[in-house]
Amino acid sequence: MHKITERNLNDAFAGESMAHMRYLIFAERAEEEGFSNVARLFRAIAYAEQVHATNHYRELGMINDSAKNLQVAINGEIFEVEEMYPAYNKVAELQSEQGAVRSTHYALEAEKIHAGMYQKAKQAVAGGKDLRLGKVYICPVCGYTVEGEAPDRCPVCGAPRDKFKGF
Repeated sequence: MHKITERNLNDAFAGESMAHMRYLIFAERAEEEGFSNVARLFRAIAYAEQVHATNHYRELGMINDSAKNLQVAINGEIFEVEEMYPAYNKVAELQSEQGAVRSTHYALEAEKIHAGMYQKAKQAVAGGKDLRLGKVYICPVCGYTVEGEAPDRCPVCGAPRDKFKGF
């Protein structure tokens, strides 16, 4: 692939990915405000943006088998844990941006768990098996992730069990 086309597809993938997430966030807000059809519209178009992002990612040759995809995920999570979020958090502290300090701390703590979960999944796939996985609960405040039962209170942010979302 020509370098300019590759850069353009990478930029388009990033833009479509951000639009997808932005619209899902907007859908949650619309739902909270009682605008269920606006929320549905945001979710529908978010899906279209996901389709666009997937097409771009596929053309870039970035969709592989599950073992390779898991390794990409592991590498990304480890980068976030070891380099990205510690650096972002220090800058936020230096600049006294308490909201950013909290946000980057929350993400860092969740990413540590995600890396381990992906490692476990990769081991299963390497053995030719699917991952044995119970119910997974996510804290909607900080992203803390746990398999099994949600804790009474989130160990990272203190959110109560009834706020956790199950998958």
